[in-house]
Amino acid sequence: MNPKNDLTPLERAKAINLKSKGGTFLKLLTFHEIDLVLDVGANTGQFALNLFDIGYQGKVVSFEPLSSAYELLLANSQSHANWQVAERCAIGDCYEEIKIHISKNSQSSSILPILPICLDAAPNSAYIGSEKIKVLKLSEIAVDYVNQAQAPLLKIDTQGYEYQVLQGAEEIIDQIRGIYLELSLIPLYEGEIVFEVMLKLIQEMGFFLYNLYPGFVDYRTGRLLQVNGVFFREPN
Repeated sequence: MNPKNDLTPLERAKAINLKSKGGTFLKLLTFHEIDLVLDVGANTGQFALNLFDIGYQGKVVSFEPLSSAYELLLANSQSHANWQVAERCAIGDCYEEIKIHISKNSQSSSILPILPICLDAAPNSAYIGSEKIKVLKLSEIAVDYVNQAQAPLLKIDTQGYEYQVLQGAEEIIDQIRGIYLELSLIPLYEGEIVFEVMLKLIQEMGFFLYNLYPGFVDYRTGRLLQVNGVFFREPN
């Protein structure tokens, strides 16, 4: 399956097509000696595929809760020896079993309720079903991967659930060299932490903003709704 084909505008944004900015992003990964990417919210593996396409040669471990997306993720991961898929689960701030809402476009699926502004800008983000999933803390499920790496980068694309992912990574966050995550400029999901607050929280963790890439745009108005931020600890 080619995940880049037949995408709606929102799906193209969610795919985080790094090819268009691959030179600068690969330079950041190389400069900070990133050898492991924790791919949280992998969907069918779009982010990892783009990483390998731009020349990244380190390891990727992907995490995905949706059963339908997980099967495609497993299939896509077979094309790269350095790509591993963890057990099917969501990543959050505690262990629990919870319901995830499934969007028509899959990539907009979220544990959180979706807000009208997101539906208006991207009708295919509408929820069409749900399923029960397991939620685990990153500190528990990823600790072995992190301990075997020199400079891990944490990528988060979880539709408003980014703060909970970070809260569940507290025990390993000091070992994380960089963070790449989706940041909403206005709330698109109920309870979502928006750009200004998240920026401060990440800086308090010891990371500095290195770059911003445009993400989801409301094509009716031209308003930018999301960006992808890249943060790193300052080199010693």
